[in-house]
Formats: sequence, structure tokens, C-alpha cells
Amino acid sequence: MTDAATLEHDPILETDFIKEMVKQMRAIDSYGTYDGWPVERILAPYILSKEQRREIPVIGDPDEQTLSRVKAFYNGIAALIEKECGLMAVPMMNITHEGFGRALITVGKLVVMDRTVRDVHRYGYESLSKMKDEADKLLSVALQIIGMHRDVAEL
Repeated sequence: MTDAATLEHDPILETDFIKEMVKQMRAIDSYGTYDGWPVERILAPYILSKEQRREIPVIGDPDEQTLSRVKAFYNGIAALIEKECGLMAVPMMNITHEGFGRALITVGKLVVMDRTVRDVHRYGYESLSKMKDEADKLLSVALQIIGMHRDVAEL
């Protein structure tokens, strides 16, 4: 992981996606634990190296914190879709106790994102940049689908 001084000046921290993820993480922090925390500390649970990921057992139910982080990620993407297209985007997730499932985002009657979720126990990204890249891909495809089928999205 990079040192804090380098991360403080990282331009990725100023992106809409990272700002939205901080909002989403603060929204699930009902006790105010994150108050006063820097962005990199709030988003640190999303960052896992390959070695860290391998060490996490996939036996047993995924913990609530991990499930909350997954939901916050897709909620963040839905919020960015709303911001870009001006239509309400609704994220929906169904994850089994084994850590498998599906994440959907709908806009009106249109499904703009359909993602199979696997190994939720090991959910994370190698860096904030990789997490943002993944979100950008999902956002781009969703906005393209909305552009092609705006009439359905407005239903």
C-alpha cells in the first residue's frame, strides 16, 4: 500500500466516484465512527492485495461489514448514474449466505447493470484506482444503455 503522504495528494481522491464512495461509507456509519477520518482510511477496507485476498477463508457466511461495502459500491454507482442522466437509479442485490449472488441497477423499467457477484468473502480491489476503473466501466455501459433506450428508462 502507498504511504499516506503520497495518497493525500493523489488526484483520484478528487474524483466524483471517490467522493460518492465516501458519502456511501459515511451513510452506513450509524455511530459516527468515520467522523474525522481521512478519505484513505474510510476507503481502506476496499483495498486488498492478492495475498490478503487469498488469506480470507470462503467458508461460512460473509460478514455484515463486507456485505455493507459491496452494497455501498453499487449504491455509489447508482448515485452517479442518477447524477449523469437525471433519472432515478435503483440498486438491488441478492447475495446468498455462501457469498454468491447478483447485483442489478434499474432505471425506470430498464436494467442498466446486471452483475454476477462471487466470493463476496474476498471482495476488494488492489487499489483505489482499480476500484474506480471498475466503477467507470459499469457506469459507462449503464449510461450507454440508457442512451439507447431512454424511453424505457423514463417509464
